[in-house]
Amino acid sequence: MKILFIIDGLPGGGAEKVVLTLAENFIREGDSVSLFSLRDVCHYPLPDGLDYQVIKDQCRAPWRKLTELSRRAAQLDRAVNEAEKSAPFDLVLSNLHKTDRIVARSKTMKHRNLWFCLHGVFSSSYLGHRTGFSRWLKQQKIKRIYQQRNIVTVSDAVGRDLVNEFTVQPAQLRTIYNPFDFSAILQNAQAPCDMAGQDYIIHVGRFHPSKRHDRLIKAYADSDIQAPLVLLGQGKPEQENRLRSLAAELNIGDRVIFKGFQANPWAWIKNARLLVVSSDSEGFGNVLVEALLLGTPVVSTCCPGGPAEIMTGPLARGLCNLNSHALAQAMQSIYDNPPEITQGSLQRFSVQEICAQYRQLYKNNPIN
Repeated sequence: MKILFIIDGLPGGGAEKVVLTLAENFIREGDSVSLFSLRDVCHYPLPDGLDYQVIKDQCRAPWRKLTELSRRAAQLDRAVNEAEKSAPFDLVLSNLHKTDRIVARSKTMKHRNLWFCLHGVFSSSYLGHRTGFSRWLKQQKIKRIYQQRNIVTVSDAVGRDLVNEFTVQPAQLRTIYNPFDFSAILQNAQAPCDMAGQDYIIHVGRFHPSKRHDRLIKAYADSDIQAPLVLLGQGKPEQENRLRSLAAELNIGDRVIFKGFQANPWAWIKNARLLVVSSDSEGFGNVLVEALLLGTPVVSTCCPGGPAEIMTGPLARGLCNLNSHALAQAMQSIYDNPPEITQGSLQRFSVQEICAQYRQLYKNNPIN
């Protein structure tokens, strides 16, 4: 199978990691894989055998913003036509909303087995702060891009949100969970960790308002758990300073440890007593699966998105309402009495299983 991924750069986020995990496994299984990046940004190592191309926009005209989408779609078409001189792509996967806006303008893609892959809850990302006409206008813009398109969502909740909040009627709608390379995660988790052998709670995620580190810190203070809270991630300096100030105000500044970005977070997750997600929304919730695979109990807000689809059965005890008091209670409960983690239930997230589901997008929609 000949596969094309299109994405708006590889700066280090979760969606970018998903694309590279899929690409690496498809290559391992003998497929021809291309990845077209719309920006010259790449913070990840690229798998061997990947046809990686940057389609960089060189336009510097004063009116470049007005013509950006149509211009960049034409650039993409030229790159696709060149890459298809030997054979057409069997499956094209567009990732991230800015990418989708450009791909939706493509003339070449109208005749391809094209799927738009949605990684987040759009109503939280694009409507949360909007009201009135501004909200309606954004809904219409989203609807124009995805109406009657083939859509893949990383959780059922993401698909429901698109249909209910934006009244989009997809041509086809599939949920395919994010993929995980179990062997690579388990191997990386064996690396040294500064806090191995100590009790600590961990949160992994960039400092962004949607991750609600403020809720996490308040819940930690309210929980009376004495083990340190370790934060892996980074963001704007002012965001980190606000969180440090909040911890100091709550008299827990000495127990909230900022460790910054870690290229290998898995060793930290493996050695933690508990992993906590405190977000307002999560398209999927990668760190929850990673923690469970490594035998670390998890707690999460029952936010719009994937956590409730990951934390099923006994693990659902770790889900809580979106406030600091409920989060504190869940943290204390799971910290003291963690549920049993059944590794077999995680098999549905293996990269091999997920790639097989993506293959069905071609088998059910072969190019004529």
